[in-house]
Amino acid sequence: MRAVTQIWKNPSDYLRVNQPENPVLFFAPSVLYAQARLFVTGFPGLVTYAVKSNPQEMVIENLWMAGVTGFDVASPVEIRKVHAIAPTAKMHYNNPVRTPSEIAVAVACGVVSYSVDSATELDKLIAHVPATDTEITVRFKLPVAGAAYNFGAKFGATVEFAAQLLARVRDAGFIPSLTFHPGTQCTDPAAWQSYIEAAAQIAQKAGVRIARLNVGGGFPSHREHEIVPQLEATFALIARVTDQAFGADRPALVCEPGRGLVGDAFTLGTSVKAVRDGTHVFLNDGLYGALMECHWVASVDRVAVFDAMGQRRMGGTSPRVVFGPTCDSVDRIPGEVMLSDAISDGDFVLFESMGAYSWATNTEFNGFGALALAQVLSLEL
Repeated sequence: MRAVTQIWKNPSDYLRVNQPENPVLFFAPSVLYAQARLFVTGFPGLVTYAVKSNPQEMVIENLWMAGVTGFDVASPVEIRKVHAIAPTAKMHYNNPVRTPSEIAVAVACGVVSYSVDSATELDKLIAHVPATDTEITVRFKLPVAGAAYNFGAKFGATVEFAAQLLARVRDAGFIPSLTFHPGTQCTDPAAWQSYIEAAAQIAQKAGVRIARLNVGGGFPSHREHEIVPQLEATFALIARVTDQAFGADRPALVCEPGRGLVGDAFTLGTSVKAVRDGTHVFLNDGLYGALMECHWVASVDRVAVFDAMGQRRMGGTSPRVVFGPTCDSVDRIPGEVMLSDAISDGDFVLFESMGAYSWATNTEFNGFGALALAQVLSLEL
């Protein structure tokens, strides 16, 4: 993390004064705070932040101060970081594959919630984690619908096998729970319904009353103009379907948003290296940098162009092929991006909703990737 030494009014103010040659992530703590409060007051259960989406210390600190008391951690590095910043935070170690040494770090830092989706990994937890007051959450999967990409391709037990694992968790003396991930950027609230209903079926098959149901991440950020996240509707559906599916055996609820919490609190500022022959646009950032996940998630269409003086270019727009700065043909934003007809060398192109999986996945391939951070009062463009 690079130190923030000055707070700017907005991104255009920074661009006008600094004329940066390298890409810049603009961070608005006020936006992060408001989103955190929306989750903490609106979700009907415990909110845990998926640290992997943006592990910057200032993000964790701001979320902690906004009332987010739980963190979904996936490695010893994340565990130690959260433990140092928020020693009393609840940590859920929900990467379901771990070495004994990684488990030892978690135990030493007070982690008492783990996920699992295989018999061999459950054996490890039984051998290395004290059972007293420790939760083991069985992760299951279903065919994905309505998500940008499929988390179940790597993690998750089938419904039948999940029931077997859940019974073993109970019999081993751990607190039995269930978890799932509906996929990333789920803009339809109904994406959660089939998973919650399946969780009730798994508990019934296993003959286990689960303590908690973790409904995962998947909560979207506002990446596209025409698709506005329906978070309140999603929270209401999760509460209603859980009541219906479990009845008197209703478990406590947990969620683990990453993108949904942090995405809209950052805007990425890039500069135009060249408009080649009036057609292709080359930026100083791309798929080896902060725009990396555009390969898998729909590209952000909330994009604006500013001239070198920090003035927004108005008027007509046209679809453009956009390349990153590296000497690699893969370094291209999929499809085309609607950009100002007047775009020219030295202009700035700003991408909104870039707080998740940008800083965390930025590389230095080909000598590029010097990503700066600037704090702003507002992200208004």
